[in-house]
Amino acid sequence: MLGIRWRPDLTFRETLGWWLVSRIGIFVISVSAPLLFNRGTDYPNVWHAWLQWDVWHFKAIADYGYNHGEPSGAPLAAFFPGLPYLMRVVGWIGIGPVAGGVVVSLVASAVAGVYLARLAQYEFPQLTSFGPKAALIWFAAPVGVFLAAPYTEALFCAFAFPGWLAARQGRWARAALFVALASTVRVSGIFLIFALGVEFLTSKKRDWYSLPWLFLPAVPVLGFMAYLKQIHGSWFAWQEAQEKGWAREFTKPWISLKHTVEAATKGHFAADHSDWTWMFRAELVALAVGLILLAWLLWRHSWGEAAWVASTIAAFVTSFWIYSLTRATLLWWPLWIGLAVLAERKPWLGRLYLAVAVPLAAIWAAAFFTGRWTG
Repeated sequence: MLGIRWRPDLTFRETLGWWLVSRIGIFVISVSAPLLFNRGTDYPNVWHAWLQWDVWHFKAIADYGYNHGEPSGAPLAAFFPGLPYLMRVVGWIGIGPVAGGVVVSLVASAVAGVYLARLAQYEFPQLTSFGPKAALIWFAAPVGVFLAAPYTEALFCAFAFPGWLAARQGRWARAALFVALASTVRVSGIFLIFALGVEFLTSKKRDWYSLPWLFLPAVPVLGFMAYLKQIHGSWFAWQEAQEKGWAREFTKPWISLKHTVEAATKGHFAADHSDWTWMFRAELVALAVGLILLAWLLWRHSWGEAAWVASTIAAFVTSFWIYSLTRATLLWWPLWIGLAVLAERKPWLGRLYLAVAVPLAAIWAAAFFTGRWTG
């Protein structure tokens, strides 16, 4: 074995190159935004810029678990345990859970980007060296800051993307294992389980001997529900927590849309009097993008991906109002692959996308790091 050297392929190297450039950009904004847009009188601690919004809740779970009340001011059962417990484990090296979460997202975004590139290349093999372009478009997404912050998106995608690639290749046991891991990270894993089942039933590479593997992803979900039943007395404590803390009680889609349009046009203000109108407008744009994507997937007979996007949209449009759908677009690998297809066939569209997305990504990141609501 002496003398044998591992040579990463071009897709791997180019994707990691774009990952590195995009991570450097976000870290520059994390340091500069609190200084440039400081709303207080004291000199800001730029290293605390990562501790925003849901990161407080993930940190609370990492510090206390689920059975110590609401130390972050919200019911923690709403959040699945995958990310906060990894934050705790990585934080054991002495950097703390928040910095641990940044490390987790840093590594996970690299893994997810590489597998997104490979999935894109698998789906469109006729487009040479096409994969890294899909990863670049994903890294440069307007909401790309959530792939760097201690949020669930990067970690979920690090499991979901290789899982879906395995499913497309007919490697069902491997796919089920990755989807099971994704199901520990966020409730979206339930929709991914559904999509995997649809993909299996409609795939030409279906292998009935592999069917039992498809039940594996339900194990972590049921395990978490059983744990919540033990400490909170309800199998659906996670859903009840969502309703209590984030108004995610079931609402008819047209009523939810009405509430969102009203918030986007008449304005909605937080307790600190900051205007959230722009975010609700972004949610409506994300909904339109999702519906266009769904139509494209149905036209292509991509039934598994269509089930994934449709179930995600359905979950968001049946809450009191639509919010955080902008972040959920990061989970839609067909969106980023589809945009890369357009950019490959019409290069000017790719340049136009970057001309719009990169400034928006900088604004979104600056808003996040200065404590403004960013979905």
